[in-house]
Amino acid sequence: MSDKPTPTATAEAPETNGFVAKLLADRHSIPLSIALHLAPGALIVAVYALAAAPLTRAMGVPIFAAWAIALAVVLFPLMFGLMWLGKQRTGGYNLRSVLGYMGKPYPRGRITWIGIGFMLYMTVVSQALLPLDGIVYDTFFTWVQFEGSGSAATTYLDGYSKSTVLVTIAICGPFTGFILPLIEEYYFRGLLLPRLPQLGRWAPLFNTTLFSVYHFWAPWTVLSKLVFLLPGVWFVWDKRDIRASIWMHPGSALLATVVGITAYSLGLM
Repeated sequence: MSDKPTPTATAEAPETNGFVAKLLADRHSIPLSIALHLAPGALIVAVYALAAAPLTRAMGVPIFAAWAIALAVVLFPLMFGLMWLGKQRTGGYNLRSVLGYMGKPYPRGRITWIGIGFMLYMTVVSQALLPLDGIVYDTFFTWVQFEGSGSAATTYLDGYSKSTVLVTIAICGPFTGFILPLIEEYYFRGLLLPRLPQLGRWAPLFNTTLFSVYHFWAPWTVLSKLVFLLPGVWFVWDKRDIRASIWMHPGSALLATVVGITAYSLGLM
C-alpha cells in the first residue's frame, strides 16, 4: 500500500524554524497531529467554563449561546492562524499556500452535485442516529455536567421563552450554522488531513475519529459522527477536493439551522 503524496502548495516559503516549520511541514508526526486535533476542543471547553457560560447565565439566554461564543473565541483566531501561516510561507496572508486539497480537480457542477449528496447524507444520517446518541449518553455519560447536556438534541434550549430562543438562534445561527463549521473544515481537512501521508488509507479514519473526539463537550456523539462524517472525509482524502466536505459539514449545519429555526418558529418542535 503506497502513501498518497501530500497535496500541499508548492510555493517557495521564506525560511522558518521551530514550531512554525513543523506546522508547515508536509508531514506531521502522529503525536503532533493528535495534539493539533484535540487542543482546540480543550480550549473551547475552557473558554465555555471560565467565561462564556457565566456570561450567558448572567444574561439569561440559552446555554447554546455559550457554546457559540466559546467556539468563536477559539476558531476565529485559529482561522487567522492559518492565514498567518500562509504569510510565513509566501509573504502574504492566504490559505491556498497552506491548505491541501484546494486544487479543485472536479468541475464545479460535478462537485456541487457530489457535495449536495454528502450534505443530504450527513443531514439524514445524523438525525437518524440521534437515538444512538441518546443511548450512549444514558449508558455512559450521565456524569457529564455541562448545562444542557442530555440525550435530546435540543436540551441546551430548554427552559427559555420562545422569543428568547428564536433571538438566540438568529444571532448565533450564522456562526454555528456555517462560519464556524467552515473554519473547522479548513483546519481539520485542509491543514491536518493532508499532512498524514504516513498513515495511507488510515488517514481519513484517524482524522475523523480525532475530529469527533475534539467535541469534548458531547462525547456521546463520537460514534454517530464517525458514521456520518467518514464517507465525506474519505472522499476528500481520496479525490483531494475539500469542497466535498465543505458542502457536507457547513452545508448540513446551515440546512439544519434553517429547518430548525423554521420548525421552532412554527411550533413544530
